Amino acid sequence: MSALITPELVVLDADLGSEKAAVVRRLAGLVADAGRATGAEALAGDALAREAQAATGLPGGIAIPHCRSAAVTQASLAFARLDPRVDFGAADGPADLVFLIAAPAAGDADHLTLLSALARALVRPDFVAALRAAATPADVVALVEEVVSPGPATGATAATSTPAPATTPAAAAPVSTEKAPARRRLVAVTACPTGIAHTYMAADKLTAAAQAAGVDLVVETQGSSGATPLDPAVVRDAEAVVFAVDVGVRDRDRFAGKPVVQAGTKRAINDPDGMIREALAAADDPNARRVPGAGAGAGEAPASAAGKPGTATEIRRWLLTGVSYMIPFVAAGGLLIALGFLFGGYQIVNPNPDVEGSSYALSWVLNNSFFDLPTASGVEGLNDGFLGYLGAVCTVLGQAAFGFLVPALAGYIAFAIADRPGIVPGFVVGAVSVSVGAGFIGGLVGGIIAGFAARWIASWKLPTGVRGLQPVVIIPLLATLISSGIMAVLLGRPLAAALEGLGNWLNGLTGTSAVLLGIILGLMMCFDLGGPVNKAAYVFATTGLAAGSGAPLVIMATVMAAGMVPPLAMALSTLVRPRLYTPAERDNGKAAWLLGLSFISEGAIPFAAADPLRVIPSMMLGGATTGAIVAASGVELRAPHGGIFVFFAMNGVLMFLVALVAGTVVGALAVTVAKSIGGKKTGTDVPEDAVDLAHAHTAGASAPAPGAPARV
Repeated sequence: MSALITPELVVLDADLGSEKAAVVRRLAGLVADAGRATGAEALAGDALAREAQAATGLPGGIAIPHCRSAAVTQASLAFARLDPRVDFGAADGPADLVFLIAAPAAGDADHLTLLSALARALVRPDFVAALRAAATPADVVALVEEVVSPGPATGATAATSTPAPATTPAAAAPVSTEKAPARRRLVAVTACPTGIAHTYMAADKLTAAAQAAGVDLVVETQGSSGATPLDPAVVRDAEAVVFAVDVGVRDRDRFAGKPVVQAGTKRAINDPDGMIREALAAADDPNARRVPGAGAGAGEAPASAAGKPGTATEIRRWLLTGVSYMIPFVAAGGLLIALGFLFGGYQIVNPNPDVEGSSYALSWVLNNSFFDLPTASGVEGLNDGFLGYLGAVCTVLGQAAFGFLVPALAGYIAFAIADRPGIVPGFVVGAVSVSVGAGFIGGLVGGIIAGFAARWIASWKLPTGVRGLQPVVIIPLLATLISSGIMAVLLGRPLAAALEGLGNWLNGLTGTSAVLLGIILGLMMCFDLGGPVNKAAYVFATTGLAAGSGAPLVIMATVMAAGMVPPLAMALSTLVRPRLYTPAERDNGKAAWLLGLSFISEGAIPFAAADPLRVIPSMMLGGATTGAIVAASGVELRAPHGGIFVFFAMNGVLMFLVALVAGTVVGALAVTVAKSIGGKKTGTDVPEDAVDLAHAHTAGASAPAPGAPARV
């Protein structure tokens, strides 16, 4: 088996850039240059995508960016000792020791075992000190080979896996005439989506903490290098169980009835002593949270019980899972549409009078090509020729991507609740929500309904003969019928009526105070960020564009300016007070700048879904400020979309910018104050892959989450 690391993959005391993305790209370049990956950019992209889910910085100046990637042809380690240090999101500061762990998408068990051994060695102070003292790349290679060559034990790992007298069996101790006090007994499961690094580091940290506390701990590592289930007798004798997991626990029912403490692997690495203390306290608490299942008894413990997340935390995890999978659709679709406006002009989405029932964009894509470019000379706000066709392609692609926003949101909320059985009913109810006009809010509600429906049906104890049909036929059919039926029959008509009522109400306000109308439109645009209320205001604005001048164009400018505020305000807040946000939210904040400038209100949905009570009112305040200023200033806009890309279609650009800046500052200030007073700083203590943590709460799900190999 070839070596994981060679001197060519090591750089010492090097300046690889001031940001982690630059460091990851340089290390990926080393792997590609060594012929171990087909492309540096593909590998770096996969590693940075994993990094966006949760930071890989560890205490002690260490970082382990890592991923499985189809670009990797040979499992590899690239190492850099940085000077200066670079921030990888660790609580105690930037890192100077960085390992890029690159595993093939279908890596063999032997290599994954060796990669896991390195991860375990990184929790040892002596190994870390030796890396800092290494004089040459060859010294680093020798150190790494020394820790990975024996290969770690896989599967169930007892506290004795690191030799220590404290955890040897009592029978090995000298015979004593005094009866020794009985040792406390715990079991643990550690698991991360890819199972290369955090799974084993968490296991070793918990093992060391248990040893220091005089507790017998046996850990089952559900990692990529294999997992041997805990001995049933060991589980039976354990007083409590610790789940340090970022994905679902396989065969969770084995632990039914046991007091449980649960968190992500990141917490087990950073605070193993606290988790062991909580597990011991849970074992002594008759009201502690317990693993659901037969004999659980006290499974429905109050939220204050040791280790039990409260209802609000559970809901937040469901929403975060849905939002995390929806974000790529927002970014890709929104930016493609913005490019469509830039290249094709602001009329590219309007109906083409020469092709009934089709927009310029769609008709040009279907009927033209780069060798047969479209013509539309004399149409104001529309580019034809090469730029027009390119804009049409971008617009159609972006609109297609945007069509998946609500289905993806609902589908993966249901997935967070019910695991794989929830995906189909979740996606379908999301699509139905769009069809009936329920939008973003309907997706949230529908996803939760679909998830619980699938979870309930998955819990049915069916006869053996039909049990095989349960996951592929019975659950998708019945859960879809229940959730989508509720959306279509019960929720669709009230929402449609509400939208019609909102439109009539807005039409009645046209002749009233411009400032009042601006405030109302601003509030509506920021209330549900692309949902039915937002869309009602937007439709009200676009239907008046045919007037050509006057109040309808002011309304269009008001709606667009207010709709740009939420992403910009959230981006500004993450920049001003980053410690109030998770690493993933900070990354979303960077993308939100361009989304906001492009008039894509959905760029703020990740923040609103995670913390609606603080984010939405703050955004409404900022939107109302911007709306009032634009309406009072009489700014006119002839384009229905585009943000900064359609300034050429606007009268009063300066006041538009003044209003936009004012609303952004007000919204950012409001949400920052709200989070500072009412919320906790999450930038340094967010659980590893927090959005995936909800999978561990699903019933009857033992398979890893779809797409999990993209992360560890």
